[in-house]
Amino acid sequence: MSPHTVAPEPRPVEAPEAQHAGAVARTETRTETRTAPRAETRTATAVPGVTTAPPPAELPATAPPVAAAATGTASATASATASATATAVTAVTAGTPDPAPTAALPGLPRTLTSRARTLAAAVRKRCADLAGIESPSGDAPRLNALAEELAAGYAATGATAVRERCEHGDHLVLDWPGRHEELPHLLVVGHHDTVWPVGTLADWPVEERDGRLSGPGILDMKGGLALLEGAFALLADLGQRPHRPVRMIVVSDEEIGSPDGRRQVERHLRGAAAVLGLEPGHPDGRLKTARRGSTRVRLTVTGREAHAGNDAADGVSAIDELVDQLITVRGLAHQPGTELNTGRIDGGTRANVIAGRAEAELGLRFATTEAQRRTLDTLAHLTANRPGADVRTEVLSSRPAWPERTGNPLLRHVRSLAAALGQHLDGAPAGGAGDTNLAGARGLPTLDGLGAVGAGPHARHEHLRVDQLGPRIALLAALLAVPLPRLRDR
Repeated sequence: MSPHTVAPEPRPVEAPEAQHAGAVARTETRTETRTAPRAETRTATAVPGVTTAPPPAELPATAPPVAAAATGTASATASATASATATAVTAVTAGTPDPAPTAALPGLPRTLTSRARTLAAAVRKRCADLAGIESPSGDAPRLNALAEELAAGYAATGATAVRERCEHGDHLVLDWPGRHEELPHLLVVGHHDTVWPVGTLADWPVEERDGRLSGPGILDMKGGLALLEGAFALLADLGQRPHRPVRMIVVSDEEIGSPDGRRQVERHLRGAAAVLGLEPGHPDGRLKTARRGSTRVRLTVTGREAHAGNDAADGVSAIDELVDQLITVRGLAHQPGTELNTGRIDGGTRANVIAGRAEAELGLRFATTEAQRRTLDTLAHLTANRPGADVRTEVLSSRPAWPERTGNPLLRHVRSLAAALGQHLDGAPAGGAGDTNLAGARGLPTLDGLGAVGAGPHARHEHLRVDQLGPRIALLAALLAVPLPRLRDR
């Protein structure tokens, strides 16, 4: 597969309603265009009619990168900020209680929260615009159109974008330069496919009611994609870059198990300092600290067709055989650590013809790697009950279980940042699987659920909470800007 690069282009600043739909609106104070290659020097590009301030001086490595630009305080205050930040992060990493919001990052929380609140309206519109571009899994033209739109939006915040070709819809690989290019990259994973078929918007348009923005795919996960764009826009508005290089993988097939996207994610896990997922959080806003493993399996039964009235004895019903096999398979769901959903059944041609073929697609979830291995081994050895019938098992996609781990310094770090921003945040395991399973199963520092807060993914009441957009933008911006603590033994 031969990727091609989508280079960011300088864009003139227009009235908000006339700006390109792919860019979250900047604040009115400063606009900066960045070149694609990673470099430690930055050149502000002049835009007609806009005064561009020079970039601020680099901050100490232990200080939050945007603090000086945000507060405009004297060096003594910046020094105190750096000291408080280092103390807070060290304390949290050591396992002590989260610091009070006023003890960590003095000055920065107010700036990030205020700027994020200003950007929230633009991000809300971006969420709605992205949800208005239907992108069901497998629909390559629509997925590619959305990939192009996303690439343009992220490029406007300083990213380079590469399209990785896939016949079912292109994946995106995006890179943002960091202040410290020598550090391992921070990997962010997401997806732009949804479970909703084309035409869903006709009877379920994107709309806001009672502080909830609803629409197909708006929570899972158009909202998360828009939030990260907003977080980078916030940093760009402050004239800052992330503390370390950031790479993002946006796959086109996550909702069907990432059969092709998996290799893209695994390719970029190597060398990553930590992995963050933009899936929606728990309905109460908590992050996701573990996920069950998942596997999609297709059972295909071949029988023998015959006239159902005249020659029934000559036929072998594939449907009858499949029903019997499903009864056997349902017993697997009673084994510890295994859940089963029969999601689709198909087969036969007419009521007066013995069915010659039938198939079912199963969705399995596993609490442990051992449960996954045991169940898949059972499915692989299914045998037909009827002479002349044949049963075949095919694994369509699979993700390993990501177990809960004690300690979790990455969660403690994010909790400390949230506390500094006046947010109460915690984490808990999740029932669903995602691409973060691939990182968490390998023991990499991983956290998911950093996308929008809401409820109803894959359901007709899918929605995100508008009042939580600002807090999530501020949290993501802080997570990008503040140095990571030590997350694992080296």
